[in-house]
Amino acid sequence: MNWVYVLKSKKDGDLYIGSTSDLEKRLHCHNGGKVRSTKARKPLTIVYKEQHSNVSDARKRENFLKSGQGRKLLKDLIKDS
Repeated sequence: MNWVYVLKSKKDGDLYIGSTSDLEKRLHCHNGGKVRSTKARKPLTIVYKEQHSNVSDARKRENFLKSGQGRKLLKDLIKDS
């Protein structure tokens, strides 16, 4: 299974959108400072996740959520986070 996930920085409140086949391991990498784009923004928590059956679908969804329309949808999906 593949995941699309959204992380929220506890430091600055910004969101990070990504995809992976191992969500737990990827979160550990983000919080361990091994991901350049989130290294200075840790700690991070998962505020949204979706499961997809293949990499292609997960990447398409990730790219959509990074678009203007996708970010608007995402804002509604994670209102209380």
